[in-house]
Amino acid sequence: MRGKLNKQLGLIIALIVIITACTHSTTPKPRGYFRITFPEHEYSLYQDGKPYTFEASKHANVIADPSPHAEQYWLNIRYPQHKGVIHFSYKPVEDNLVVILEDSRGLAYKHSIKADAIGERVFASDENKTYGILYDIKGDAASSLQFFLTDSVKHFVRGSLYFDVIPNKDSLAPVVDFIKEDVMHLMETLKWED
Repeated sequence: MRGKLNKQLGLIIALIVIITACTHSTTPKPRGYFRITFPEHEYSLYQDGKPYTFEASKHANVIADPSPHAEQYWLNIRYPQHKGVIHFSYKPVEDNLVVILEDSRGLAYKHSIKADAIGERVFASDENKTYGILYDIKGDAASSLQFFLTDSVKHFVRGSLYFDVIPNKDSLAPVVDFIKEDVMHLMETLKWED
């Protein structure tokens, strides 16, 4: 009788252990993204008879803007490996600097609908006579970076970074950070050709 009672007690304990062990709750894992390895930043001088020169990334292709509405001296700085492009435009300053500056600011802040925040970094180089702002647009906005440079008298350039993919701040963040270094280098090395 005692052996039978021990078997029943053992069976009850085993059932309790099995039942409590099977009530494990799981937590969903966040979505993962591929790890992207980036090359070292390398630059070469871009000069092609335009009113400006700058050092562009060796990992990007600098070509004339092929779109039908492109104006003279407009470029596309394409990052084929990352499906990104910086649309680079030029405007001559002809007593219209205030209008051009406001247009540039308006185009950057047009993304505030989808942006989490828009940071502004002021840039000034008395040596190169270049003054401007880098707009760092956070969130799922279509453009992650925009900038302009001017000498306030004769020249004005503007750039905006777009990707050929649906914006996702989490997956694009490493690529945006990589390209931001190239944009800052471009801004630091841009010179006007008079």
